[in-house]
Amino acid sequence: MSGRRLILEALSFELVMTVIAVIALVIIIAPSLVVLIVSFTSGFSLRFPPPGYSLRWYVELWNAWQLHFAAKNSLIVALWATGLSVVLGVAAALAISRSQTLSARLLDSLFMSPLVLPALAFGLAALMLFSLVGLPVSPLTLVIGHTVVCVPYVVRNSVAALAQLEPTLLESSAVLGASRLYTFRRIVLPLIRPGIIAGAFIAFMSSFDNVPVSLFLRDAATDMLPIRMWQDLEGKLDVTIAALSGVLIIATVALVAVMERVTGLSRRLTS
Repeated sequence: MSGRRLILEALSFELVMTVIAVIALVIIIAPSLVVLIVSFTSGFSLRFPPPGYSLRWYVELWNAWQLHFAAKNSLIVALWATGLSVVLGVAAALAISRSQTLSARLLDSLFMSPLVLPALAFGLAALMLFSLVGLPVSPLTLVIGHTVVCVPYVVRNSVAALAQLEPTLLESSAVLGASRLYTFRRIVLPLIRPGIIAGAFIAFMSSFDNVPVSLFLRDAATDMLPIRMWQDLEGKLDVTIAALSGVLIIATVALVAVMERVTGLSRRLTS
């Protein structure tokens, strides 16, 4: 009797967890599917379900030069921020990964702090700091601000990759007379490259999609894509934004699939 009860409890728990997982999956995926469907509307408003289907808004998107300009700015800032984040993040990970000292733990907490601080508070604080040092808002301040919030992703993934590195490999390399630079270039870097790539990908996506930091640190001439999309939706509910969202969703899914194939991204995010 007790065995049957345990089996029923296990099945009930599995059923409940499956239902919760399905509900969560629907909540996550449904908005993206709605946006994709609406992006093919033949109407002039964001209405679901659409009155008809057409590619007219994707054609309009091709001619939307303001969105192209904003997308180019976001791409340039994201590439610079990602490059700097990789350099700083990998260096920080090498310094703190195998150290158990108090200073290493403090440095780790410091590098992770941008993930804890409210993004709006950080953006305002960064603006005040740049004002105090006399640095006007510009693409440079945008890159600096984005780099600060992107470094933690590279640090965390690089530290996780370094934790899986066998210490005997480094010891054997040193015994054979290899320099630290040679060991890093020929042994450490190839082994932790998937972690670095995964961190760089997450950093790029975080920078490209960032709103709070861009809101405070951009100048009038530097239009960023997320802010431009919000302004267009707020002012006139432009259906072209739905088409742009569709392009971004498809591109993101494709990139995530590639990263999963190359680096095992989901495994690294849950490790």
